[in-house]
Amino acid sequence: MVRVSTAPFSSTTPAPLSGHQIRLALGDQSAVVTDVGAKVRSYSVGDREVFTPFDQDEPAPAGHGGVLVPWPNRIRDGRYVFDGVERQLDITEPQRGTALHGLAMWQRWHVVTEGSALDAAHTQGRATTLELRLAPSGGYPFDLLVRVTYRLTVDGLHVRTVATNLGSSTAPYGVGFHPWLSPGEGSLDDCAVRLDASTRVTVDERLLPTGTIPVDGVYDLRAPRPMRGLDLDDAYVDVLRDERGLSWIRLTGVDGRTAAVWMDESMDTWQVCSGDHLDAVDYRRTGLAAEPMSCIADAFRTGDRLVRLAPGASHEVTWGATLI
Repeated sequence: MVRVSTAPFSSTTPAPLSGHQIRLALGDQSAVVTDVGAKVRSYSVGDREVFTPFDQDEPAPAGHGGVLVPWPNRIRDGRYVFDGVERQLDITEPQRGTALHGLAMWQRWHVVTEGSALDAAHTQGRATTLELRLAPSGGYPFDLLVRVTYRLTVDGLHVRTVATNLGSSTAPYGVGFHPWLSPGEGSLDDCAVRLDASTRVTVDERLLPTGTIPVDGVYDLRAPRPMRGLDLDDAYVDVLRDERGLSWIRLTGVDGRTAAVWMDESMDTWQVCSGDHLDAVDYRRTGLAAEPMSCIADAFRTGDRLVRLAPGASHEVTWGATLI
């Protein structure tokens, strides 16, 4: 198949600070994807937001809608050893001394299509594919091509991401995503949350993992729990799945509608964050981060759930969102 650039903009085309806007629509669903970070800036069904949006003329305030590659979450001190070689990444979260959420969040991705089926979907404004070839660096000297496809379907937003190692050496790899579920017209305090997992990851003061424990008390979210007074910034593993093999995070608002994110069996880790302590003060507790991930924080150091991506190999994950 021939890959074709379909972007209606060039490197000199003026754009809002969030990036060039790629608008998708299907029935009463609408979404806006930006080329900066391949982020989902907004997703709604009718007049009900599924994701908490951010303004088109501002950078994503708290990872909103981001693609987190080649690692999600944090790496302690930005330092890791892989195959006997120590590497140092840039510290991007100075207050905790970590390298946070990978290398792709603020890069401009290219809009592409591949094959007649996707060409037709893109032409009709139902889907778009963006790709990024990560530039090797001293901290991450690996050559990856990452491609993400956003598609609106009758069941909601469907997201497929494929990373391919174009280099000659095996690369450490993890992937995650950063949608913020919207509470709708009410406040987050008026919502209820449900998360399909039975084990919580414990962390230190830098939000780096120290172990795991069975969920209990306010951290047991296997049944709907009120969000009022619940301060979350936690990873969960041992996920639970429905009859289709999907694991879910659900946020039900005062209108009785539920904004939900699912992941299939390609990922097995959740991160959930209520935004109580965001640097972007205006966005504190305005939504619930529901982050499907392939690994927890510090995987480059611990090897926990880390993907070893061999030369020529690809790694694929799928997740999505809907309004129930």
